[in-house]
Amino acid sequence: MAFNLDPAWLWPLIAAPAIGSFLGVLILRLPEGDAIAFGRSACRSCGHGLTARDLIPLVSWAASGGRCRHCGARLGWFYPGIELLALGIAIWAALALPSGLIWAGCLLGWWLAALAVIDARTLTLPDLLTLPLIFLGLAVTYLIVPSQIGHHAAGAVLGFAAIGGIGLLYRRLRGRVGLGGGDVKLAAAAGAWVGWIGLPGVILIAALSGLAMAALLALLGRRADPAARIPFGPHLAFGLWITWVHGPLVVP
Repeated sequence: MAFNLDPAWLWPLIAAPAIGSFLGVLILRLPEGDAIAFGRSACRSCGHGLTARDLIPLVSWAASGGRCRHCGARLGWFYPGIELLALGIAIWAALALPSGLIWAGCLLGWWLAALAVIDARTLTLPDLLTLPLIFLGLAVTYLIVPSQIGHHAAGAVLGFAAIGGIGLLYRRLRGRVGLGGGDVKLAAAAGAWVGWIGLPGVILIAALSGLAMAALLALLGRRADPAARIPFGPHLAFGLWITWVHGPLVVP
C-alpha cells in the first residue's frame, strides 16, 4: 500500500516517537516494579530531574549530543532506539495496512516491541502485558470481523496448548525449562490475533527467526551455551507481527 494524503497514516507517525518514549520507560521500569505513569524521569548518572525540554522524543537527545545537559554523561542509544523502532513500526503499518487498520496495527506492533525488548533484556514476559494482549486480540477481531471471533478464540486456546505442550515435552526430555509461561501466554495472544489458521505461520516464522539468530551468533563467534536460557519472546512477537500485517502463510 502506498502513502497517500489520508490522515489515517499521518497521526500514528506523528505520535510514534512519543509512544516510543513511553515504551522506553515501560521497558525499563515494569520488570523492576517501579512506577510507570507517575515516576519522574531523571538522569541515571547524576539523578538530576529531567524537564519537558529534556524529554522531547528524538529532538532532545539529538540537541544535547546524546549527553546529559547537567553532568555531561552519555545517555546511550536506548531511548532514541526505542523511539525510532516505534516510528518504524508506524511506517510499516502505514505502508502495509488499509487505513482502517493502521491504528490497530500500530498498537499491536508497539505492544509486541515492548514485550520483545523486555524478554531480550530480562528473560521475562510480564503477565501485565501478555494477558491483556489476548483479550485485546479478541476485541479487535470482534470489531473488524465479528464472524471470525470463534476461530480466533480457538486460536488462543490452540496457541496456549501447542506452546505449552512443546514446553512440557522439552522439559521432560531435557530436564530443564525450554519455554516459559510467558511464551505460552504470548502464543495464546498470537492465536487470538491471527486465529487458528494463522497460528502455524506464527510458530514457523518464530522458529526460523530463532534459528537465524543462532546462526548469526555462531558466525560472529558467540556460540550459545546449550544450557543457557534464550529468549523466544522476540521471535514469537516477530512471527505474530508478520502474520497479522501480511496474512497467514499459504502453502501452494
